[in-house]
Amino acid sequence: MMVSKGVENIDIHMPKDAYDTRKDTPTFNAYLTVIVRDSEGNIINVHRQRSHSPTTNFIALLLPVNYYTNTNSSITITGLAGAAMNYQPAFSNNGYNITYPNGANNYYSYLLEIDVGSGTQSNPLTATNLASPISNGSGAGQLVYGTVSASSTITANGNVGYFTISQTYNNNSGGTVTITEVGVVTKISIFNIYVYAYEGIFTLLTWYDTLSSPISIPNGGSATIYYTFTVNP
Repeated sequence: MMVSKGVENIDIHMPKDAYDTRKDTPTFNAYLTVIVRDSEGNIINVHRQRSHSPTTNFIALLLPVNYYTNTNSSITITGLAGAAMNYQPAFSNNGYNITYPNGANNYYSYLLEIDVGSGTQSNPLTATNLASPISNGSGAGQLVYGTVSASSTITANGNVGYFTISQTYNNNSGGTVTITEVGVVTKISIFNIYVYAYEGIFTLLTWYDTLSSPISIPNGGSATIYYTFTVNP
């Protein structure tokens, strides 16, 4: 009783050597930036927030093959259209593995696009699609999707390293279009190298964010979305 009472009364402070010195394990952060322009090209809004929402699909693709082989476990990956697959890569004749880009044989895996939508989701970890995707087009409520681009190299500045992916959306719909959610979509090709069997293509939501405030794009205007992935920010 006396011991517990004494513990309660101790004024505990964080010791100096527990502070972040930026000299230990590298830290990772992701940032989402949206720049909105009007029909004249003038910047009318700049939105920036910390991004923190990799999905289950992202975790499945990030884990190395030896995790699956050592634990004899698998994980379900689910595409945008709802098709699911029991994913268990392995160095064996029953292993399903993601291919490197190979356009000559049509076996490819690559960053597809950054999707935008007008809905929200409470649990981004389990998200497999946007809640309410905005279609690519010039009709009412639609946006014209530009081509996604990615940094060709990792930019290093001192002990900070980062790369960026971005995409621009033009509003030719005749009215204002509002974005409330954003997601990074990749396309992967599953192939069994031992029996040389092509298993299929999956379009996956690998990163998802609900915007902290809605972004409105005026008719004739545009928005450019930047995802910046940073080590030691």
